[in-house]
Amino acid sequence: MSEFNRPTSTVISNAQNLLMEQATQNPTASLIKEMVELAASIMPRREDEPINIEGAIAELIRRYSIWIGKNTTLSDGSDHETWLGSSRKKGWRYWPRYRDMLERKMPPAAIDALEISTDEVLGLLEDPNRTGSWDRRGLVVGHVQSGKTANYTGLICKAADAGYKIIIILAGLHNNLRSQTQIRLEEGFLGYETSANNDVVKYIGVGELGRDLEIKPNCATNRTENGDFSTKVANHLAITPEERPWLFVVKKNKTVLDRLLKWIKNHVADARDNETGLKYVSNLPLLLIDDEADNGSVDTGEQTFDSEGNPDPDHEPKAINSRIRKILHSFAKSAYVGYTATPFANVFIHRQGKTTDEGADLFPKSFIINLAAPSNYVGPARIFGLKDDDGRTGGLPLMRVFKDHMSEDRQSGWMPEKHDKHHQPFYLGVDALPPSLKNAIQSFVLACASRELRGQGSEHSSMLIHVTRYIRVQKDVHRQVKEYVTGLRQRITRGVDDTAPLEQLRKLWEEDFTPTRTAVIERLVESETQPPEHSWEEIRQKLGDVLSDVEVRMINGKAKDVLDYATPGTKGLKVIAVGGDKLARGLTLEGLCTSYFVRTSKMYDTLMQMGRWFGYRPGYLDLCRLYTIDDLIEWFQHIADASEELRDEFEAMKDSGATPKDYGLRVQSHPVLLVTSPLKMRTAKDLQLSFSGEILETVALHSTAAILSKNLDATTRLLLACGSPQESPEIIRMREGKPKKWNGHLWNNVSSEAIADFFDAYATHPAARKVNSPLIRDFIRSMAKIGQLTSWTVYLADGGAGASYQFTGGPRVDRMIKRKADDSRSDRYAIGRPVSPPDESIDLDGPAWDAAMALTLKNWNPDAARVKDGKKPDAPTVPNGLAIRHIRGMGAPEQEIQAAPERGLLILYPLDPDQAEFGPGFGDWKKPVIAFGISFPASDAGVKVKYAVDHLTQAQWAQEYGQVD
Repeated sequence: MSEFNRPTSTVISNAQNLLMEQATQNPTASLIKEMVELAASIMPRREDEPINIEGAIAELIRRYSIWIGKNTTLSDGSDHETWLGSSRKKGWRYWPRYRDMLERKMPPAAIDALEISTDEVLGLLEDPNRTGSWDRRGLVVGHVQSGKTANYTGLICKAADAGYKIIIILAGLHNNLRSQTQIRLEEGFLGYETSANNDVVKYIGVGELGRDLEIKPNCATNRTENGDFSTKVANHLAITPEERPWLFVVKKNKTVLDRLLKWIKNHVADARDNETGLKYVSNLPLLLIDDEADNGSVDTGEQTFDSEGNPDPDHEPKAINSRIRKILHSFAKSAYVGYTATPFANVFIHRQGKTTDEGADLFPKSFIINLAAPSNYVGPARIFGLKDDDGRTGGLPLMRVFKDHMSEDRQSGWMPEKHDKHHQPFYLGVDALPPSLKNAIQSFVLACASRELRGQGSEHSSMLIHVTRYIRVQKDVHRQVKEYVTGLRQRITRGVDDTAPLEQLRKLWEEDFTPTRTAVIERLVESETQPPEHSWEEIRQKLGDVLSDVEVRMINGKAKDVLDYATPGTKGLKVIAVGGDKLARGLTLEGLCTSYFVRTSKMYDTLMQMGRWFGYRPGYLDLCRLYTIDDLIEWFQHIADASEELRDEFEAMKDSGATPKDYGLRVQSHPVLLVTSPLKMRTAKDLQLSFSGEILETVALHSTAAILSKNLDATTRLLLACGSPQESPEIIRMREGKPKKWNGHLWNNVSSEAIADFFDAYATHPAARKVNSPLIRDFIRSMAKIGQLTSWTVYLADGGAGASYQFTGGPRVDRMIKRKADDSRSDRYAIGRPVSPPDESIDLDGPAWDAAMALTLKNWNPDAARVKDGKKPDAPTVPNGLAIRHIRGMGAPEQEIQAAPERGLLILYPLDPDQAEFGPGFGDWKKPVIAFGISFPASDAGVKVKYAVDHLTQAQWAQEYGQVD
């Protein structure tokens, strides 16, 4: 969205209010035009600030075409009293003024979604006026960079309206994130700018025009670098119950939390527990909001290290976790809400049990809410696409892969994977940047120039360079980048020796930016405006001014790094930020256009830093670039897929009346942990896994003849053990009253021993992560001991586009299956999902299929962040895998469908190597490459199998996940 002048912004806001009064969800373009013209007609006209009627109409059409799915919730209502009705909202003042502020800049659908979700969260907390003692703990899971702050600001406003008196925000581990959060809450809740000496500097945001001064909230912290809760404040601060609410925005820091706890005990506590003797606050209800709840608050026993490798005692999660719990335990009436966007944060919630001093752990026992994202959100599914049987489809052409940051053996070069704090970043022995980073900086300069031409010059533009965790090495990179930018600026602004750089920039514009713009336009959603086209000549005219504005900064946890974003002006900042792990998670880099990432020592930290690349890119999505390495793209895809699975599991559980505790137990044994757990835990911990209700598929396959021969022999032995197929060469099932046909061979009632023997002999590829033969074998044998997974359906697929193959002593496949290799991987034959959804239902009869279809539709909830193109999806027409596996294992009593937890399904796909288009090839191997999908029925037997991370050597572990601490 382009920045509009004040009269145009007022017209947009007034026209939006007029449209809302019309009570139509989807106003026509002509109605929008009519309301804009009406709003403009009553505005005084000024020569120096003309009203942009066309721009206002376009902006409102964009806002009204955004759609948002529904949030999903798991909750536990024990010891909870329902309380939040319309009568309880009468006379509210903090929320209405925040909503008014949002209406000036947000789409109606987004404001409505915020109203609903904050009502739901507040309603799941306790009524602050409820007598006695109570304690509620919840978790809100958003998408990465998708507006969590707006959500908890809305919650704070409503909580203050309802009567919560003390509101504490835990805002990250570093000063800069705490400061940024303070500024946002000043705009959205306080209504005034704070200063170090506690006077009101000026009224801002919700308090502009001196609105509602008599309800001005109190605040014990301020926006300055040292504005956290200090000893000076603690010694002079006293509060009384009838006062307006108090806000505290504090870091997750042991010293700060100790100070806050001591102040609560000494200055606020008014009662003492008879049994324990602990002092507590009996009369003031507390709301504690934990931003980035998985970072620092979860007691994983992990330790944070400084840039010199020393442990940081103030950032010890065990210490922070303990103090958060002690603060909550100091109030008779308390509510805790964690906010997180780490896709799999819920996986890592440890339930520590209760202690006398700390009270209950931080597990969100009361509720977990998954927030849906709006359709203009650009998340992992839109960037990377989604995995299906054709490989990864969708995605945006914004990634640029490079390898020039280190030598081929990974040991030396500008920024090798393993380097220490004394490393000197030299490219080919010279103190200079590698070509890929020069190219990325040029790309950022072009993006800034194009944004100027698009009328977005008053908005901020940022570039992030994340290549090392060591501050000493960052300083060298910062210096190199600064020198390069300065050289570019001098040559282009002075017109001296500028032929070569201008030619590089022209080539990049015409050969990269112009075609990318066309490709992105084809993938825009309805609410995104088509970016205008600009010639190289127009861009060239802007380069000197842009380069003069570009600043290069080091960002390492100091508040002053971000305060400039909040300084209003007519010119947006153009910043290249060189940062490491200290670049606080959750810190928003405004207008992030270009990112340059290599993997630093810890894979998990690097991935979390990459996460800030998601969010909203109105009007400049086509200008964004992610320069990175193959490894990181592949890992991010793994994590995006893992996140999808956990959200699917969550959707499926919400209708069964499951509680957060049930979900926590399920997630602790979910196979997705094979992908995520080593990343987070960083030490070789044993996992206890269950595959019940899951599908496992081979998406990574070996390419050496010896292993391919071994896997083909295992398959041949299994088919001999199966005997003659029950159905061959066609399998027919009734689907919605019509016959559906498969080509191939199908066996029923195959023994669990034959299936377990197959997995004993079949070698899975280590890059398949979740698909691990010995683990599958052990799980099948464990289940068979309790009478489950004893009777298998085996389907050998046929009818592809490949050659024929005769299995020795067994069936013949007329046409092997074609699966094209992912050409970015040369170390293995990587394919998309081998199992197509209809195949997984091959063992269901008509009524069971109908029941699975009904369950799929019941659980279906479109979420813009989970579709690859941002377009609102149509309702599904075939059952999804979770529903198929649920109906197979649990049955559907109301439709008289029997549960069959004994029935597993193994699908074998003979892939034609000649059709694979696999670059390195398979040598002389011409026989089938055997891929499989294994579908486990749902079961509540609770059988788990132990996975010890010992099949990876220390070197492999370090290569994949980073050093073991």
